[in-house]
Amino acid sequence: MDREALLRYVTAKLAEAPDLAREKTRVEGKPPKHIKAYLRLRKHADSFLRGDTANRIVLLPGLRGVGKTTAVLQLYRYLTLKRGIDPSRILYFSADEMRNFLGASIYDIVKIYVEDFHRSTLPGLDTQLWVLVDEAHFDRKWDVSAKIIYDQSRNVFLLLTGSSALSIEMGVDLARRVTKEPVFPLNFAEHLIFKYGVYPPRGTAEVLRKVIFQPTPGIAERLAEVWADLRRRMLSIGKPLERELEHYLTAGGFPFCVGLGVKNIHSRLFDMVGRIVEKDVLTTSQLRSDTRSVVTRIIYYLAQQKPGGVSDVKLAGWLEVSSRSVRNIMEMLEKTHLVFSVRPYGGAGRVVRSAWKYYFQAPSINAALRSKLGTYHAGDREYLGLLAETMVASCFFRIKETAYPLVGIFYDPAKRGADFILQTGPETLIPVEVSVGEKGESQVRETMRKCGAEYGVVISGEDGVFMEKEVLHIPLTFFGFC
Repeated sequence: MDREALLRYVTAKLAEAPDLAREKTRVEGKPPKHIKAYLRLRKHADSFLRGDTANRIVLLPGLRGVGKTTAVLQLYRYLTLKRGIDPSRILYFSADEMRNFLGASIYDIVKIYVEDFHRSTLPGLDTQLWVLVDEAHFDRKWDVSAKIIYDQSRNVFLLLTGSSALSIEMGVDLARRVTKEPVFPLNFAEHLIFKYGVYPPRGTAEVLRKVIFQPTPGIAERLAEVWADLRRRMLSIGKPLERELEHYLTAGGFPFCVGLGVKNIHSRLFDMVGRIVEKDVLTTSQLRSDTRSVVTRIIYYLAQQKPGGVSDVKLAGWLEVSSRSVRNIMEMLEKTHLVFSVRPYGGAGRVVRSAWKYYFQAPSINAALRSKLGTYHAGDREYLGLLAETMVASCFFRIKETAYPLVGIFYDPAKRGADFILQTGPETLIPVEVSVGEKGESQVRETMRKCGAEYGVVISGEDGVFMEKEVLHIPLTFFGFC
């Protein structure tokens, strides 16, 4: 390893960080709004400053474009401007850049930083330092570097961002030491906060989740009161919530979408998908570079699909590749969080592998891909129904990953089965049906009967909140605040 090259690199990163943080954390001269992950990062940073070293390695995994880098640079600004930390004690760099320019590891950079800029070793370090690493997954042994740094010093706060594979591929030893703060696309409530600065009543999401997962007598009436309060508060956006929801479905979900036209948003989302394929799927996986066209065709295929399962075997036949190649690509796409899967429920613990549903992490990604393919129809109600189903699936996925002990998300593969079956316990199942228009209860009731569920949920274009014979009805616009 060329020590002089490493020294020059670290020197350059320390020098450019203040200007970079200032430039990247302002939109049209104003500070951007904070995603929730930033607030959690700040909380961990404050604890570290107080001497609590329990959470001194933090992972920020998530899809490209969700605001991870902005949150990290906002933390840099918070530490230097609000907490008075000398910029020489904060090192920010990208592992992608580090690997391409130097072929170094995260540990190599941190070792040089501590030894040459703070005249110490990691075990002997007596000053708190902050190391902020973007796209850490480009260091294939990032978890080894993180574990060594953690074990050798209690005075280094290490923040690592990257694809969602970060939280999947780390070793068991590191998993016990790490605090994970996954970042997801904006939900509908966050979209309204970013775009209009309008906040829902406190506790809205908690009430919604409780009524879906743990209904109690009178909870539907309480939910109806929250919905009425929410609608009154949202009058300030100046347009019907239903219209804004349609915009969110087709062109929302990411902080950079705010203030842009639909065509521009779709172009940027399409480019984002391209970067995911090139940098996160092909560069950091064992897939061969000549599979790029196959990866792209699979993504286009998923974008064009109507609701229903996707068979690996049938897809492999269409692409003229092996089923194993298709499965490997699907797994990599899931690791990036570009897509996630919903398995068919087979009953008695059985899961059918032949046909899984795949959803994009945000409905606007589907819209952007279809726009590029010439099959995007903004006013098509059937298509909006597909996007609405994607939004609901994404919300359940986010809840499962972060906030609620959701055992699994399935779907009923029967012809008239429910869109989703939520499993919250060994024998506790909740069928869910989704529609942008009025929706009957027949599909939910049929799935309830087959799997012995005590109640079901219908999420639709209806305006009211009510419980009717063990079926809870929630407006689609209201569910967007879940």
